[in-house]
Amino acid sequence: MQLYNTLTRRKDEFTPVRPGKVGMYACGITAYDYCHIGHARSAIVFDVLARYLGYLGLDVTFVRNFTDVDDKIINRANKEGASSAAVAERFIAAFHEDMDRLNVRRATVEPKATDHISEMLALCSILIDRGHAYSTPSGDVYFRVRSFPDYGKLSGRSVDDLRAGARVAPGEEKADPLDFALWKAAKPGEPFWESPWGRGRPGWHIECSAMSKRYLSLPLDIHGGGQDLIFPHHENELAQTEAATGKEFSRFWAHNGFVQIDSEKMSKSLNNFKTIRDILEEYLPEVLRLFLLARHYRSPVDFTPDAMDEAEKNLKRLYETLALLDQELQKPAPKGGKTPDELVAETKALFAAWEAAMADDLNTAAALGQINTMMRLVNRILDDKALRKNAGARQVLAEVRERCDVYAAVLGVLLLPPAEFLTDLKECRSKRKGIDAAEVRRLLDERVAARQNKDFTASDRLRDQLAALGVEVRDTAEGVVWDVL
Repeated sequence: MQLYNTLTRRKDEFTPVRPGKVGMYACGITAYDYCHIGHARSAIVFDVLARYLGYLGLDVTFVRNFTDVDDKIINRANKEGASSAAVAERFIAAFHEDMDRLNVRRATVEPKATDHISEMLALCSILIDRGHAYSTPSGDVYFRVRSFPDYGKLSGRSVDDLRAGARVAPGEEKADPLDFALWKAAKPGEPFWESPWGRGRPGWHIECSAMSKRYLSLPLDIHGGGQDLIFPHHENELAQTEAATGKEFSRFWAHNGFVQIDSEKMSKSLNNFKTIRDILEEYLPEVLRLFLLARHYRSPVDFTPDAMDEAEKNLKRLYETLALLDQELQKPAPKGGKTPDELVAETKALFAAWEAAMADDLNTAAALGQINTMMRLVNRILDDKALRKNAGARQVLAEVRERCDVYAAVLGVLLLPPAEFLTDLKECRSKRKGIDAAEVRRLLDERVAARQNKDFTASDRLRDQLAALGVEVRDTAEGVVWDVL
């Protein structure tokens, strides 16, 4: 497998540090609000990466943390008159609810920062002893950036360039404007823990160093997160961890691209802030997952209603084909007939193309494209009467269905029974378009009765009424089928 490494700025062959085992860490949320679509993208990307590595036969230990003490959490707690712990627990629970709906599996370990204060204090002490950090009279502890010669190697930034625009704010006790906080002296009303430097709380960056080191061996195989974390968060993590341990922190650094809303940066001030819950009021969770996987994980994604509608249509087509495929496979198998050579070659090429796409830097967009091509092959076979009577072609259909199940498990989509998804989709689209489901059922029942009475004038009138509501009606051998236009 080739995986893009932010550290080397190229795709490198991924080989685990320890044969057969992978240690992966991805930065989780700061638990002060509901998750937005950017959180969804990062969670889904690293969920698929963990699934895919498991598919390759590797034993994956995946750690994703929760920051449960932070300025934003404290500010929200103060506004609500609640404790920081209560606020964090509420939004950690909300995170799990949202991710469960998006079929994001729980990480192997999901540590909370406040459960690892002792590890953070130990790291701070080691860094001070080695001359990489210092405490101030007020009780803050800072990392001495210039003590680490490789600072900037992840982000590609120069210490001298950073220094040019840096200033020490009034009241700060930093020795250098570039130095960053490892431990913060507690202010009145803030949560605190006892430390050798007085009461305080951890800085953001030290949390992930402590938790990754606690649950995974160094070097990590993969450290991940969104592109916005490369600097300063991941740069600082790398510096403090390598300065404290003398070991390489992570072999690979993987970062997913940004999400924009209608070509603009997502921002509460622009009133375009999209939480996962906002989106799932209008679309099924699997539609959002497919939408995010339909772009390469390192590419930017532009969230628009049109793009979501297109993802919904694509997912609907896939499930409709799977429904037809399942119906065909439930019929008695035909007898006789050699598998056409061109079908054998085509299916082998499709399966190989899916494998190649995933092995090429987790290219889920190309992998989904191969699944679409598989479904077109299925439709071509089902539309050909001669092939439907061919036992070899039936075997191809069975093999495609089996492979589709395997690939779907890696991507985390197309896992529902087709009838269940299509029913859920009709209800979701009806709600989004303001269609009264009870009124639709009443008109459908009246139309069935009219057709039974051979009153085709009334039947046509009722069809027109349904169309005016945004409902398409089709009469099939299996009965009346309706859908939302």
